[in-house]
Amino acid sequence: MSRFSPDELEQAFRHYWQMGAVGEDWNAFANCFTEDATYVEHVLGNMAGREVIRKWIGEIMEQYCELYTAYEWHTVDPSSGRVIVYMQNRRDHPSGKGAIDFPGVTILEYAGDGLFKSEEDYWSVPGARRATAEYSAALEAHDPKHKEKRTRLNWGTGPSWTRGASSFFERAGV
Repeated sequence: MSRFSPDELEQAFRHYWQMGAVGEDWNAFANCFTEDATYVEHVLGNMAGREVIRKWIGEIMEQYCELYTAYEWHTVDPSSGRVIVYMQNRRDHPSGKGAIDFPGVTILEYAGDGLFKSEEDYWSVPGARRATAEYSAALEAHDPKHKEKRTRLNWGTGPSWTRGASSFFERAGV
């Protein structure tokens, strides 16, 4: 027997994705979690509580402002209340051609009422190191100020609800 309907999980996930990855509204993203939510980030640390998550996500996304998330696929499991999503952590290449990616997986656990009670993130550490080195070299070779432009030129081939504006500054509300 399912704990939650597939439609409820799907709608909660789409809202979460659109607030965070697409809209980059980290305040609204934090509101996708219960007040006592946990966020396990296996490399950057663990957070407990919505307000701790809110503060952390805003700071970390500002630090890595050139990075955005390109959707690959997701699945919902109504029996467990989990959503699993596979994505590319992406930086546009400073030359204007292509992207520099490293893969990641997120596992969300749904609490009901449109809110998640936990998030657990996994990403390729060797891939992140390679991508960071490649991006740094490309900055030097092509456009040292590229990071400040916060471009988002290649959202991938996912459904339209997984794609945002061509830059952080062009997104809704900015």
